[in-house]
Amino acid sequence: MADKKPSTSDAPFAKRIDPTKDDLSNEQFHFIRQVELEQWKKKTQKLRGRNVVTGLAIGALVMGIYGYTFWSVSQERIMDEIDEEAKKARTLMSKTGAN
Repeated sequence: MADKKPSTSDAPFAKRIDPTKDDLSNEQFHFIRQVELEQWKKKTQKLRGRNVVTGLAIGALVMGIYGYTFWSVSQERIMDEIDEEAKKARTLMSKTGAN
């Protein structure tokens, strides 16, 4: 199996450092911060793209549900049918002094 701990190397560019434990010059620390900021920029651009796609998908779903609700409500004729039945019942009822 592969070792969990990275092997040490004599090459200065492959050496792992811990900024909190190693004594670094201001230039080295500044360079590390620049590299970290560039990595963050790349990651945030990817995340921003994913967030836009997710937002558009959720917005399309909401608008679809909203539109379908309006369309289905406009198709309902239940109240019209009830009103017509009530009109028929009123015309068939005998007229009295109380009506």
